[in-house]
Amino acid sequence: MDGPRPTTRLDKWLYFARFFKTRGKASDVVTAGHVRVNGERAAKAAHSVGPGDTLTFPQGRQIRVVRLLGVGTRRGPASEAQALYDDLTPPSDPTPRMPSYDGKGRPTKKDRRDMPQRGGGGLNDPSG
Repeated sequence: MDGPRPTTRLDKWLYFARFFKTRGKASDVVTAGHVRVNGERAAKAAHSVGPGDTLTFPQGRQIRVVRLLGVGTRRGPASEAQALYDDLTPPSDPTPRMPSYDGKGRPTKKDRRDMPQRGGGGLNDPSG
């Protein structure tokens, strides 16, 4: 039988895995109630997490879902940090293009004269 499961503080793990720049920022997100561990809200930054746990938390404009694979011992390089988790976040849709842009660029003076105006046609419109 194996020994006890290795665990660490939640804020420390988020910092080691490079989801937040500082441990204080990670702690603020946890204490604000924005982090869920295995579907339940974590109220304290000292909440213990270990391999097999699933975390759900906001990062920027995205909601991240990750499964812990290991407990880090330091905040190392990005390659070391990425080995600590398995990213389960569904891929996001690409940023939509501006709806008014049709790929032709800025309209010329002639194009603007020929565009229908509110309440009437352009200068070259025979009805206006």
